[in-house]
Amino acid sequence: DVAAAREPKTAELKGWFEKNKAMFAQPSRVSFRHLYFSPDRRGNHARDDAATALARLAGQPQDAKLAATLADPFMFQDFYRDRAPDYLGKEFGPQFAQTVAKLAPGSWQGPIESGFGWHLVFIDTVIPGRLPAFEEIEPDVKTAWLREQKALAWAKAYEEMRAKYTVLLPAPPSSAEVKQSTGNSGRR
Repeated sequence: DVAAAREPKTAELKGWFEKNKAMFAQPSRVSFRHLYFSPDRRGNHARDDAATALARLAGQPQDAKLAATLADPFMFQDFYRDRAPDYLGKEFGPQFAQTVAKLAPGSWQGPIESGFGWHLVFIDTVIPGRLPAFEEIEPDVKTAWLREQKALAWAKAYEEMRAKYTVLLPAPPSSAEVKQSTGNSGRR
């Protein structure tokens, strides 16, 4: 590996990091509880039932016993800790993830639709996204830089190899030749 043979200087890595910061951005994360309202159990009333439950929960703490009595059982978790939007998008759907990312902590909110049905959500904590300082992630930056250098070296090597060869393809057969080779000459 020619790319791995050269050790990058810190200044070189810092410069590369500045150009590629987006690769290292850490997304926001959210911890939340939710109550689920199933369309399978409630039919077209699932959203309305969630809205009615939200009104009953106004001013209630997240762990109010009343909350559990209002909702349907959910097949996965009732509490999610430190989840990024991409995880929530895969688990619940992108619309749910986008909506939850905009909620403020400290109260029951909703109804919010997911791929499963309707939910009321209580945001416990929001950890804002951030870009770590170079010093925090220097080993990761070095790994990414080496990976890029290796990919560039491979691409250059392949390009140099291809430049040494000429590929000639035979002309496509005529329609008469195709009929003869497949036995469709029209004779019976």
